[in-house]
Amino acid sequence: MGTILHGAHVTLRPATADDIPALVAIRRTPEVYARWRGGDDLVDTVTTEIEKPDTEILAVEAGGRVIGAVQWYADNSDEYRHAGIDIYLDPARHGRGLGSDAVRTLARHLVDHHHYHRLVIDPAADNAPAIRCYEKVGFRPIGVMRQYERGSDGTWHDNLLMDLLAAELT
Repeated sequence: MGTILHGAHVTLRPATADDIPALVAIRRTPEVYARWRGGDDLVDTVTTEIEKPDTEILAVEAGGRVIGAVQWYADNSDEYRHAGIDIYLDPARHGRGLGSDAVRTLARHLVDHHHYHRLVIDPAADNAPAIRCYEKVGFRPIGVMRQYERGSDGTWHDNLLMDLLAAELT
């Protein structure tokens, strides 16, 4: 992508190798690790994620510091064309509207510049703060995906599938 996106309070830019230490530190926080495990070697995990050709990883910056990452992927087949988003932020920055600003900024870019008519996101069904964040942007719950994801304790848990149509973006 190479594009730098500016939200009301955050800047999104392509993640680089220079961002790995900050992103690993955020991923190691208990709140983020519980949702974004990635194995024992988080340096290798984050490095691999940044290098994946089919997913775009953007560093989320606020106040000149990396505070998390947002990523997107796409299904570009004619029948199902849509994009999906995932995000994590430093827990010290939660509750300030930065997550919804980052998601809204990326969603606007995906709709306006990539012409996706539908976006999806799938937080853990028990992650009420994330669900509220996505609802602020205009995402709506469309169904529970039962036993969708393995948690850090090794058990399966449900995720909530949410979507957003381009006209619903707030």
